[in-house]
Amino acid sequence: QVQLVESGGGLVQTGDSLTLSCAASGRTPTTYAMGWFRQAPGKEREFVAVISWSGGETIYGDPMKGRFTISRDNAKNTVYLKMTNLKPEDTAVYYCALKHGPAGSTYEAGYAYWGQGTQVTVSS
Repeated sequence: QVQLVESGGGLVQTGDSLTLSCAASGRTPTTYAMGWFRQAPGKEREFVAVISWSGGETIYGDPMKGRFTISRDNAKNTVYLKMTNLKPEDTAVYYCALKHGPAGSTYEAGYAYWGQGTQVTVSS
């Protein structure tokens, strides 16, 4: 089993920055991609970003491009999501997820393990 624990969420103001972390533990695969998704109240879960095992490939959802940066430290089994210029519409529960294999995916179905989520609230 693999456990994912997110941290770093909180209440910020419009225009602020925030960095989320997600630490993987347990029986992690030899190679795995890591993704971030989010779910706002009353909305479906939405793809945020994904990073490949090597870190050489990253993909972002359109609303996040230019504002969010995903990175990882394989020595620490940790993935990060740096969010800048935050907007009220970024308010959501943010989930990290682990996908077997080196390549990333923008589809939820590709991910085998999920964290419990961390709340990000952006006030106007």
